[in-house]
Amino acid sequence: MQNRNFNNLIIKWATQSISIMIIINTIAWSSVSEAFPIYAQQGYENPREATGRIVCANCHLAKKPVDIEVPQSVLPNTVFEAVVKIPYDMQIKQVLANGKKGSLNVGAVLILPEGFELAPSDRIPPEMKEKIGNLFFQPYSNDKKNILVIGPVPGKKYSEMVFPILSPDPATNKEAHFLKYPIYVGGNRGRGQIYPDGSKSNNTVYNASITGKVSKIFRKEKGGYEITIDDISDGHKVVDIVPAGPELIISEGEFVKVDQPLTNNPNVGGFGQGDAEVVLQDPLRIQGLLLFFGSVILAQIFLVLKKKQFEKVQLAEMNF
Repeated sequence: MQNRNFNNLIIKWATQSISIMIIINTIAWSSVSEAFPIYAQQGYENPREATGRIVCANCHLAKKPVDIEVPQSVLPNTVFEAVVKIPYDMQIKQVLANGKKGSLNVGAVLILPEGFELAPSDRIPPEMKEKIGNLFFQPYSNDKKNILVIGPVPGKKYSEMVFPILSPDPATNKEAHFLKYPIYVGGNRGRGQIYPDGSKSNNTVYNASITGKVSKIFRKEKGGYEITIDDISDGHKVVDIVPAGPELIISEGEFVKVDQPLTNNPNVGGFGQGDAEVVLQDPLRIQGLLLFFGSVILAQIFLVLKKKQFEKVQLAEMNF
């Protein structure tokens, strides 16, 4: 009986421990990944709007550069690499969700033409696998395998990412054609300023909600401020909440106007998008081109030989 009670106690303790670990892991990852390209999967059916704007810009308000490099042309059913570069100053720190400073993460979304997709692991050459490292790419959705997302990942290690891409084969895929195709990319570094539900993060500027006098600034124990503003029109008090992270740029007794910044802008990251073009090349065209070049070279050789022969005949006639 005692052994049965002891076993039940162990099972109950193990179950509670696992549940606590799952909850902690969920909370930690949600605070890291929110507003990254991979998060857009839950809110948008397509990450690229009709205007060409990638939806990541809705949460990452600062504009930053991003670059993409792809081959000028690729053959059907071949694996090639698309290199996405997200440059930023590695020395800077960003405001984390808890208000402390930390390193920047990066993320990217790659929008390929229909038919292009992530290359299977067994098709990726060993040298390309070394460039990819431990990155894990995934399709945007089950029906959009031509859109790939990655992140958040450490920016110091992956500010340059290699995507392994498999080109389509028009011989087996009737939707693919030998044409020039556009490729779109979006890349961000750092946390966003707005959450998908429209609320502000602690990585942005906080403004005064009314015009009036700052009568009190209370610093909360866990970070952040409660700023009391006396309305200049009727004297009623309004408390503006500032989370941990942004630094105040106003003081008690100061008059502020509505929408006037109360804090600095702590954001050091941003989002950028770019595009490139790749040609799906027909092997028969290349073979035809090589055949043409070969015929031109042979014609030139025969022309030179004929000229030499003609010169010898002329020289023989002159000597005769």
